Amino acid sequence: MTTPAETAQATTAILESGAIMLGAALVFVTLFRRLKLGATLGYIVAGALIGPQVLGLIHDPEQLTSVTDIGIALLLFIVGLELQPSRLWRLRKDIFGMGLAQVVLCGAALSLFIWVVLGVSPEAALAIGLPLALSSTAQVLPMLRSDNELNTPQGERAFSILLFQDLSIIPLITIIAAMARVPPDPGAPSGGLLVLFTVLAVIGLVLVGRLVMNPLFRLIGRFGERELFVVAGLFTVVGAAAVMHTLHLSVALGAFVAGVVLAESPYRHELETDVEPFRSILLGLFFLSVGMLLNLSVIAANPLRVVGIAAGLIVIKTTLITLLTRVFGCNWALSIRLGLLLSQAGEFGFVLFAMAATALLITPEAASLFGAVVTLSMAATPFLMRFIDFLERREVRHRDDLDGPEESPETSAIVVGYGRFGQTVAQMLMAKSIGVTLIDKKPSMIETAEEFGTKVYYGDGLRLDLLRVAGADTARVIAFCNDNEGGEMSRSALKAVLEAFPQAAIMVRAFDRRHLIELDGLDLAFAQRELFESAVVMGRAALKASGIDRGEVERVEREYRMRDCDRLERQSSTGDLHAGQETSFTEAPLPDEAAVGPAG
Repeated sequence: MTTPAETAQATTAILESGAIMLGAALVFVTLFRRLKLGATLGYIVAGALIGPQVLGLIHDPEQLTSVTDIGIALLLFIVGLELQPSRLWRLRKDIFGMGLAQVVLCGAALSLFIWVVLGVSPEAALAIGLPLALSSTAQVLPMLRSDNELNTPQGERAFSILLFQDLSIIPLITIIAAMARVPPDPGAPSGGLLVLFTVLAVIGLVLVGRLVMNPLFRLIGRFGERELFVVAGLFTVVGAAAVMHTLHLSVALGAFVAGVVLAESPYRHELETDVEPFRSILLGLFFLSVGMLLNLSVIAANPLRVVGIAAGLIVIKTTLITLLTRVFGCNWALSIRLGLLLSQAGEFGFVLFAMAATALLITPEAASLFGAVVTLSMAATPFLMRFIDFLERREVRHRDDLDGPEESPETSAIVVGYGRFGQTVAQMLMAKSIGVTLIDKKPSMIETAEEFGTKVYYGDGLRLDLLRVAGADTARVIAFCNDNEGGEMSRSALKAVLEAFPQAAIMVRAFDRRHLIELDGLDLAFAQRELFESAVVMGRAALKASGIDRGEVERVEREYRMRDCDRLERQSSTGDLHAGQETSFTEAPLPDEAAVGPAG
């Protein structure tokens, strides 16, 4: 029985370890995010630094294993939630055709590569090569989301391949278990029983999900308590994982099946939102533990081997995925981009290498060596994507499939930037049969627009020569709908456009208040902050939902617009963003009209 002193000492150790891990993660993930290298690498580097082989701040990283397993389960639960039958059916060719071919071809090629280069046994080559065929869902999906490419053709094909890779984890676990060189656990069921238990467990989880969990979530939905959704979501994942663990089956499989069962639930989005923070934290701890468990001495003794294998991995995967996606109908540019995007090995490699070491297929030193290969390949991905972006910017003007605005017919309106903002402006012009020339400098946006039958011309819409060949000399409207992400819509650039085309009404989507102040004094026909009007509309709706009558809602809107305009003028004239702050409603709420009397 532990004494109070021992309990207090254990509590202190846990708190200290937790503070060290979270602090290191906070610093390195922030740094790596800022460098656009991804959070995953930040966690791994942080773990390696505080682990027993560098600073030694954490002495027993293996104690995290049981916690990090739940992080893997939560990841597969969220993957399962993405598998609505409608989406599966729409992407079936890419998922079960291209995805299957990618895993099989890359797994076979990499296993052969490892067998030839290292001279290991065929079983060891498979135990290493098959996991290396999987890419990093945790790295690629955030990259696609940050670039707003997840729902583009490129994003959906990448998602399809990643999804099949995630589905293939269960068969890969089974393959490694079947090749194991350790004596079978006498308490574990035989192979035949495992298959039977797996089928029965999956059927049982499906039935429980349909008959119990879906009605339970409907009941919780009536209460409107978010805490209950969090508890129910975690119970679903942990409960399914516990059932599978008890039956000596894959914990990840149980969580995945639970996600699939709830994929059609009307509460799927709430579940995903509520579970996501726990997944992020626990998966972050998993990557921390990976960094702490890396045998840096093995890596330091074989640096050239690590770099050489990582380079071979990237070349093999890039080549095969490029050729494969080309066979499935992608153009060469998109195929190469997808090949580089998915060229790294993924986070499940760490899990499968640990299993292979436990099964005596590879040594613990080999597991550390190939863990370093995975890490290095993941570190290379952001640089490879920057390189391909650079090449695309240089070569895109020579592509035959992207027409410049010199090919456009003469129209009375030009819209520069065909994102979500420019699409709305263009659609409203087209509603009255006004001819519009659309210009964008993102090839992916142009290709997506063409899939929907809209012709967009490639080019930098702030270049005067390009605007001139697009017909700006005779245009009545030139609308700049860019997001100004790189600050290209500067005062000087727009002043040059105004001087070159004085007959046109120049309209600008301003990014924020500072951007609007920068443009103050220019003879623009229209300039508005990109979120201003939608925010005012929501404010009106919020007032109405709060029981304010229509007349008072309109008075609040008028007063807000007047005060905001006054503040903007004072800020522009003084250069001080704090000017006019006393006119905000937080300082002076607007009294009811009845309290101040009718306007005279």
